[in-house]
Amino acid sequence: MAPSSYKQIVLNSRPVGDIEPDTFRTEVRPASDLRPGPGQALVQCTWLSLDPAMRGYIRDVRSYLPPVQIGEVMRAAGLGVVVAVGPGSKFQVGDYVSGQWGMREFAVVKDKHLEKLELGPGIEALDYLGVLGGSGLTAYFGLKEIGQLKAGDKLVVSGAAGSVGTVACQLGKAAGAKVYAIAGGPAKCRWLEEEIGVEKAFDYKSPSFFADVKKHVGYLDVYFDNVGGDILDFLLTRLNKDARIVLCGAISAYNSPKPKGLQSYLNLISQRATLRGFILFDYEHRYPEALAELRKGLQSGAIKRKFHIVEGGIEQAPKALPMLFSGGNTGKLVVKVSDEPKAQAKL
Repeated sequence: MAPSSYKQIVLNSRPVGDIEPDTFRTEVRPASDLRPGPGQALVQCTWLSLDPAMRGYIRDVRSYLPPVQIGEVMRAAGLGVVVAVGPGSKFQVGDYVSGQWGMREFAVVKDKHLEKLELGPGIEALDYLGVLGGSGLTAYFGLKEIGQLKAGDKLVVSGAAGSVGTVACQLGKAAGAKVYAIAGGPAKCRWLEEEIGVEKAFDYKSPSFFADVKKHVGYLDVYFDNVGGDILDFLLTRLNKDARIVLCGAISAYNSPKPKGLQSYLNLISQRATLRGFILFDYEHRYPEALAELRKGLQSGAIKRKFHIVEGGIEQAPKALPMLFSGGNTGKLVVKVSDEPKAQAKL
């Protein structure tokens, strides 16, 4: 039965620190909004991706993307199924697609902003929000281009039980590096050692964390940084000559109005090291290269994936988002918005 309305999540206010219960609000829209025009498709969202970058999207500052405005639909990547098409659309009803239509149950999207999913042996739809989505691509280009990782390097990955960190650990292993992981809690560390196969995982909450890293890692060649803060500052003291620091994220600082500055940066000079930030979108022209390698890894079993699934529909998305900043998820955090539609929705 076709719905008479649909829900979307919009930005309601800009939090100074942590995301608050009133940061987002749910709007109910009439289904009459959803008429695809020429070269457009109507998509029913089945899954939404939740990512640490979302905290930056709602901050009113200069960045690589404009901030989400108050009253706008919250930016998010999703998976869905085409349920109707406009004249001349290249898609067909029933196509599985991915796109950046935001936190909506249904969306009318231009063809050029949708990608048809290539499913097959060893590849499932959810992989396009993980290993074959922004997470895997970020890990790939971060290690290959910024980290210049090579066989025999000592690689340390923080936020290693998250979606980007998990792939970075596995790509590091595949490249012949010795991989060390940092995560929060014994369960995550056991999973990284036993399932992902890192040399050793360190619990940053442990009182012996700093001593353990010194003992087992010594000095590192590449640090893939997802957390920033005190851990980054500490690892700046553990650099080999010509070390490369991949500045991917700073999840420890995203909710802080005034993050602390680094104290140990002079080691960058003495060790001739580099600390470099990067944005995935800069490598868009090379996505096919990366996706081909990542697909091979999934199909061969060399790359494992783990999803933290939140059920209950689109209204769970803003409630689940703070998990990213409290360490509440292991693997890629996704929200199940709906079951796959059985037939074309008449909207």
